[in-house]
Amino acid sequence: MRFAVGLKNSTTAVVVGLGVSLLLSGCATDKRTTGSIKKGDNTVASMSVTELQQATARFSRLYDKDPKSRKIGLGYAAALRMTGRDEQSLAVMQQMVIRFPEDRHVLAAYGKALAATGNFEKALKIVRRAQRPDQPDWRLYSAEGAILDQLGNSQGARNMYRKALDLQPNEPTVLSNLGMSYVLTNDLAGAETYLKKANSQPSADSRVRQNLALVIGLQGRFQEAEIVARGELPIEQAEANSKYLRQMLTQKNAWNQLEKVDKKTN
Repeated sequence: MRFAVGLKNSTTAVVVGLGVSLLLSGCATDKRTTGSIKKGDNTVASMSVTELQQATARFSRLYDKDPKSRKIGLGYAAALRMTGRDEQSLAVMQQMVIRFPEDRHVLAAYGKALAATGNFEKALKIVRRAQRPDQPDWRLYSAEGAILDQLGNSQGARNMYRKALDLQPNEPTVLSNLGMSYVLTNDLAGAETYLKKANSQPSADSRVRQNLALVIGLQGRFQEAEIVARGELPIEQAEANSKYLRQMLTQKNAWNQLEKVDKKTN
């Protein structure tokens, strides 16, 4: 299961997203991420395990040949993080930020890489540095919200998500992050409201559906959660997600189980 926020979907995903979105995925290691980076018509976050491995290997070869390429560096860092190699992803972004110290997208990706390794305070400074008051970027507001959520500042996080939505109304990754912010304060009804709105958007991806499935399941509506979780996922991944939902959510201490998984991913 992956914890994600949007930026990479997740999001997300890279430039990779960071954050709080809880993402049930049978196809990758457990990690937080929010937002998303696109590769062709797909996001790294929505790739199957095989596709993700192939993409990472491909980016590795390209990076070896041209480590100064901004596009390749961002893509490689994103793929690394999606496979749980956070320290290596951060190392790539440290090189990128040296080469492109004023590039907002590079700074944002660097901030997300820092957050993925638990360096939230520094990540917050970097993301805020990348933001420009005269030309604000909704993705950076969402990233800042994800970091604040992980620092325990729920109200500050939600303010950032709403700023992002003012600039990008009904953006599903931001709505999903906002919904998962309510999960972190155990307001499941509030979380479901935002996640349903996120899921109703045409551009919503599997991360949003899996977050919604989790929240529905945590409220005891297991059959409904399985239906949502299956969505448009590949059969193998859908089965893995459904199995995990059944195992986790049928436990009497489902919320404690969720907290244990959260701690293990940090």
